[in-house]
Amino acid sequence: MNVKIHAVRFDISNQLEAYANKKVQKLKKLTDEIIHVDLYFKLIKPETSLNKEVEIKLSIPNAEFFASKVYDSFEESLDTAIDAIEKQLIKFKEKARQ
Repeated sequence: MNVKIHAVRFDISNQLEAYANKKVQKLKKLTDEIIHVDLYFKLIKPETSLNKEVEIKLSIPNAEFFASKVYDSFEESLDTAIDAIEKQLIKFKEKARQ
């Protein structure tokens, strides 16, 4: 699984990058077919309370998944976006079984 982390309009900290990698690795529990994951951390201007956006693009053979969430912190945005991707993967796997 290839993971690429992109920071838009700011420099990402090593802590946030490590946290993101840890969260993405947990997706392997759902499927081992993940080809690559692109994470986009965006700082939305102007400075407001909900200004930290995380977008996730995940690819497996024959399918792509996307989630975007905006919250007060990058960690919260990442957690909810990962949850959304997990739900999409579970639905996709259920449909594939039928």
